Amino acid sequence: MTTKRFELDLSEFPSGSVTEYTTLVCLACIFDIFTRQLGLAPRTAYSEIKRYSPTVAELTGRTANRPFFDSDEKNPRCPHCNAAKRWHARFDTTRIIGGKLTDALRRKLIKRLPKQEQFEVAEVKSDYRAVLFDWLETLRETVDLSGDDWLIDVTHAFLQRRDPKADLKSVFENLRSVRPSQRLDDSWERNGSRLFLSPNLYNEALILQYLVSRSQTHGGKTLAGRLTLMELIRRLRYSGYLDAQGISERDQFEILEKLVEKLAAGSGNVKLHFVIDRRDFLAKLKTVYARYAA
Repeated sequence: MTTKRFELDLSEFPSGSVTEYTTLVCLACIFDIFTRQLGLAPRTAYSEIKRYSPTVAELTGRTANRPFFDSDEKNPRCPHCNAAKRWHARFDTTRIIGGKLTDALRRKLIKRLPKQEQFEVAEVKSDYRAVLFDWLETLRETVDLSGDDWLIDVTHAFLQRRDPKADLKSVFENLRSVRPSQRLDDSWERNGSRLFLSPNLYNEALILQYLVSRSQTHGGKTLAGRLTLMELIRRLRYSGYLDAQGISERDQFEILEKLVEKLAAGSGNVKLHFVIDRRDFLAKLKTVYARYAA
């Protein structure tokens, strides 16, 4: 009898509250460390490696360090020891941002997880600012900054993050432009192939686009064109956005700090919950051990 593989069902979670990470680990590197460097017998090394729990930083970091590595190739080789694909195992990690919208769903999900050692659950304390910049970094890595379509993609991501329960797929389908509208009050409206945002939403979209694309020399590209920080702040001041947010600072970098705090939804702490899928690691470990011991 074949047991149906358990799959994480994340469909009920608000978009933007869940981030998925995947990284590879080289078991040849690990066995080399335990047998050659630590002098353990293969069986003892297998038992120790089986209990091995990678840190959240190892599984989700922007840069993978040995024995971890990232690759999009179909048949990658370990960049550290050149081991072939059969020596590699995959860790899939799901990050859930704690809060009223997700806590009940997260507890329900964790309760359904298979027992034993197939999954591991970890909790890390962070703050809203760090979560925002992690989200921005993910956007920067997933959009193509060489064209203009990414401006609409970032606007889509911004509105989805702001209102996780909203179904925006149809709103952005075949959309050609995004414009501000004085008629709207903290909302949006689609008309034909154009999306209209209230002035506040439009300004916040510009800020996020600036943060995603800014460079030290040329500023950031936005729906309003390429803007330096000074030009962006001047635009926000003349539009009344800074006054509306109670930002009275004069130094441009102090203003930027306040803008980031506003977009991050405050400066408080938040709990990040990680569900680590160890199944591929355990399965490949058993296979590799049999090969290694022989």
